[in-house]
Amino acid sequence: MSDDVVLLEVSERIATVTLNRPAARNALSSEVLRRLPALLKEADGRDDVDVIVLTGADPAFCAGLDLRELGDTAGNLGGGSGADGGANRDGARGPFPNVDKPVIGAINGAAVTGGFELALNCDFLVASERAKFGDTHARVGVMPGWGLTVLLPQAIGVRRAREMSFTGNFLSADEALHFGLVNHVVPHDELLPFARALAADIVSNDQLGVRKLVQHYRAVSNAATLDEAHLLEGLMAETWAPGVSFVAERRADVTARGRAQTT
Repeated sequence: MSDDVVLLEVSERIATVTLNRPAARNALSSEVLRRLPALLKEADGRDDVDVIVLTGADPAFCAGLDLRELGDTAGNLGGGSGADGGANRDGARGPFPNVDKPVIGAINGAAVTGGFELALNCDFLVASERAKFGDTHARVGVMPGWGLTVLLPQAIGVRRAREMSFTGNFLSADEALHFGLVNHVVPHDELLPFARALAADIVSNDQLGVRKLVQHYRAVSNAATLDEAHLLEGLMAETWAPGVSFVAERRADVTARGRAQTT
């Protein structure tokens, strides 16, 4: 097995995790599905990391499950990968381990089926102008296993999500921006610098507060009703100890940054 199918680089408190099978359009082999959660977990546990950026080696973000391996041994569907809808090696559902830090998806090219689900599991997405998004589960004849039928309607609305899944048709980067799937579309060469700039904005904030917000958003997005969401927010707010975010010490910086962004 090779560890270079997924890469980890840390700089300025930002971890960049890169899917690195460009010749296979970063398809999800057993090796990738072993290495990716391990590196995400490593980045999440490092004291010198506050934000994780997930991207792919050009030309694609991720083409989904490696169909050659799927058709041969189906090893990438089981073995704790979680791709079959079961728990992954970390005991979590979905492609990621349970991480406390924000994950920004920097979508550099096509994100298809399992690769699309990988993108949807990020906290938010920035797309290159070359990005495309497609759910081809129906074309392949397999079912989603990483939460697509919940995460995609949350992002673009249930009717558009149904259309994408039933037809297998792709969204361009501009369509994804229009529908709210991605937060920004940028020139291809500016993708990682732009994603890192957003990550740096997060790094500059109070990290205890950021990680608590990560927990809030992820928990509340799983709530069935608004009342349940309110209850979850209330319970989580009660565990937030006043003073631990050093508000007084940070007030001048917060005020100056707010003024700079509004003038």
